[in-house]
Amino acid sequence: MEQRKLGTQGLTVSAIGLGCMQMSGNYGPADEAEGIATIHAALDLGINFFDTAEIYGPFENEKLVGRALKGKRDQAIIATKFGFAYDGTKPIGTNSRPENVKAACDGSLQRLGVDHIDLLYQHRVDKAVPIEDTVGAMAELVKAGKVRYIGLSEASAATIRRAHAVHPVSALQSEYSLWERGIEAEVLPTIRELGIGLVPYSPLGRGFLTGSLKRAEDLPEGDWRKANIPRLQGENFDRNLAMVAAVKEIATRKGCSPAQIALAWLLHLGKDIVPIPGTKRLAYMQENTAAVNVILTAEDMQWLDEKCPAGAAVGDRYYEFGMSLLDN
Repeated sequence: MEQRKLGTQGLTVSAIGLGCMQMSGNYGPADEAEGIATIHAALDLGINFFDTAEIYGPFENEKLVGRALKGKRDQAIIATKFGFAYDGTKPIGTNSRPENVKAACDGSLQRLGVDHIDLLYQHRVDKAVPIEDTVGAMAELVKAGKVRYIGLSEASAATIRRAHAVHPVSALQSEYSLWERGIEAEVLPTIRELGIGLVPYSPLGRGFLTGSLKRAEDLPEGDWRKANIPRLQGENFDRNLAMVAAVKEIATRKGCSPAQIALAWLLHLGKDIVPIPGTKRLAYMQENTAAVNVILTAEDMQWLDEKCPAGAAVGDRYYEFGMSLLDN
């Protein structure tokens, strides 16, 4: 498995990671045993970069990842995220005050069963707390040995610059795929200027780019996408199918799956990009990992760029609450 550097502080990870959120039920019912088996198989395939967050579950996904990696800690790079306030286990808004940053880190360490977190992200920018205060607290966690590297998620170019001035940011995690290219205008050039790596989440467009996804209204109860992703609703879904058709067409030419094309497109954009496709299924993880072997020519990349240009997706990324959390 190819290794890639995220940032300039020394963080090196496998060229493709594994998003673990789905293993705790966010995309419908999940089987913990299969989730753990998927993590173990990922290690066998050379994947060492595992992504979780306190809000997944909430809290349960970190526990699952911790159980899966027990006895295998030295083989894994664990990334997790903080940044929400809770009423019990219900998220009710953001909270990146320094005292919560430290408390959240301690909670994650306990649930993961580890003595340090390799990469700690702020999950969403807290507009009520200066980013300098939040990153200052994260820097203290690095100094204390509880965290090795820090990251941001869904941060704007201006916020990234302010954060990076306080402590080097190693990675930015943001939604990025053939159907969501919003970071290309300002954010991607900024992080490349600053030497920050990119970790695209939802690199398969919430599963849409695989070509197997049904409309949101047809998804099973308990699937988070059913009520949260406008792009998967009704007419939006139908209009977005043109992108799926393009991905399927080139996948047929290359003799691979649409998912592998979507991931290969990201991998070919630069060695500073490490996608983290999420799955709860062993077979899908194996399929996704094989994307590292798909070769796209310059002509292939240009063709995909023309067929799936920035701004082509119809519908917002989230409904009102999710959009309000973005750092615009």
